[in-house]
Amino acid sequence: MKRVFGAGAGLGAAAVAWGHFEAGWVRLATLDCPLPGLSEELAGFRVAHLSDFHLGMPSRGAHAVERAVEWVLERQPDLTLISGDLLSRRSGEARLRELVGLIPNCFAVLGNHDFGRSRDPFADSRPIFDLDEAVLLLDEARSLELRGRRVQIVGVDPRSYRRGKSRPWRLADRGADLRILLCHFPNVLDRLPPGSFDLVLAGHLHAGQITLPVPGRRVPLAHPRWRYFHGLYRRDDIVMHVSAGLGTTFVPFRFLARPEATELTLLQSS
Repeated sequence: MKRVFGAGAGLGAAAVAWGHFEAGWVRLATLDCPLPGLSEELAGFRVAHLSDFHLGMPSRGAHAVERAVEWVLERQPDLTLISGDLLSRRSGEARLRELVGLIPNCFAVLGNHDFGRSRDPFADSRPIFDLDEAVLLLDEARSLELRGRRVQIVGVDPRSYRRGKSRPWRLADRGADLRILLCHFPNVLDRLPPGSFDLVLAGHLHAGQITLPVPGRRVPLAHPRWRYFHGLYRRDDIVMHVSAGLGTTFVPFRFLARPEATELTLLQSS
């Protein structure tokens, strides 16, 4: 019996050690992203997608965020977009502003943790409403000219989304050559009218953060029934990328769900 207990304790300690390590073992990924109807001028357009920093949470996720920002600065993409949950606690705000202030052409939205809506008893419900050099979008849209084409970015406010009042497609500019929606929650894809956006960027699920391997797949313990989990999805003519995120929440560990920063290369597709 003592041997069994000792073996179990050893495995538990090893799992905790690995989870602590994996929380900072960031994957820096490049990914081709075919978009229907993309103009020739925007083929090869590069978008860095970051998500779920959860700064202020004691975790190696802060190291993952810092390395991801370094990588973005090295890569110099056309746009950097951040899909929410920037802070878990306000103690991380100063570092957040330092990091996003380094990134050119950076736009972001907030997530539920930015409003203290989490299981963290130390979370602060007072959100930030600006990011200094970066642009924070709360049910707002911005347009800019890149490569001689008009690119529009629409950002969803998680408060109106959770209340069922968000209608981001009403902000979509049909004359824009590329329409991108930033929303923290991946299930927004099922709410969008066809043709309203070309690309949706979301986060929230951390690729499960703690997952169990079963034959052919991994099962996320926290969100086992979510349809859109991690990676690229397409519904009709809308493509969505769901980020694995960079930080951690509730527990400072990851298991078979590495933190990730992704550079999407937009390609033409039928």
